[in-house]
Amino acid sequence: MKGFAMLKIGEVGWIEKERPVCGPMDAICRPLAIAICTSDVHTVWEGAVGDRHNMILGHEGCAEVVEVGSMVKDFKPGDKVLVPAITPDWNSLEAQAGYSMHSGGMLAGWKFSNFKDGLDSEFFHVNDADGNLAHMPEGMSLEDACMLSDMVPTGFHGVELADIQFGDTVLVIGIGPVGLMSVAGAHMRGASRIIAVGTRPKCVEAAKFYGADEFISYKNGTIEDQVLAMTDGQGVDRVIVAGGGVQTFESAVKSLKPGGKIGNVNYLGSGDFVTIPRVEWGVGMGHKQIAGGLMPGGRLRMEKLGALVSSGKLDVSKLSTHVFHGWEHIPEALQLMKDKPAELIKPVVILDNQP
Repeated sequence: MKGFAMLKIGEVGWIEKERPVCGPMDAICRPLAIAICTSDVHTVWEGAVGDRHNMILGHEGCAEVVEVGSMVKDFKPGDKVLVPAITPDWNSLEAQAGYSMHSGGMLAGWKFSNFKDGLDSEFFHVNDADGNLAHMPEGMSLEDACMLSDMVPTGFHGVELADIQFGDTVLVIGIGPVGLMSVAGAHMRGASRIIAVGTRPKCVEAAKFYGADEFISYKNGTIEDQVLAMTDGQGVDRVIVAGGGVQTFESAVKSLKPGGKIGNVNYLGSGDFVTIPRVEWGVGMGHKQIAGGLMPGGRLRMEKLGALVSSGKLDVSKLSTHVFHGWEHIPEALQLMKDKPAELIKPVVILDNQP
């Protein structure tokens, strides 16, 4: 089969590989559409998860099942399915402990384009099909289905990690596609005031649609100075970090009230240490909690998020700003995500031809 791969750090290209083998609990799928993620950029050009050779890229998409193992009960060839970016091993001890995304080791629930070939190929393998795939809701667009792989569950997980409560004032740092879904989730959770950090007009427009009330620009001073000025020196109840780098935590901590919570879902692609300001962290005793997590995967979460979209409670169509048709556009879409032009939020490639 043909696939688009990371050849080594800083280099991508098309390669030929053997079609994956289907185990008794697994499925082989054919991608119908894929989306490009900033994580792909971190992986290829920053070597964020280490060097990878001839690893097929892609962890966001939707698909058609072409083969299932003998023990798979709920899926059959021809089914159209949602495919989560995180596909845990559900019989692992980590899953039993409530951290399925780390089944087999830290971040090991993230298999596609991490240590296993991803979706950007003619066929891809899904472990534990009954636990990880979800039936695509009738009438859902392929573009919307792609957003359910990663952008929606990751953005919503930031909301969960920050433990947003009714009436909270929330700061969302970064309004790329994940940050936009954090804004949407915070709004759904009952935040009374959402302050978003970002300047690209297309993202600001979308953030307003999803419930952001006010905006902060990096060009107008530090995040924390602006937050404190906007809140009469009090700070915010919750912070979601969906963009920036290791230094961003300094602003997050300084912007937070004592007893507040920070939820990080930003992939820190470079840097050795996260910067936590000692004094503003209450010299270690300010009850300012910091939680960073990989989004949960699995069928149940996909079904619930799919229901939000199919019922009209969540409109994810604002995310897919660049839609291509044909395998030959995958390199172009990846480069677009690397360059991030002002009008971009998310590129999607509909795979309606042969690679």
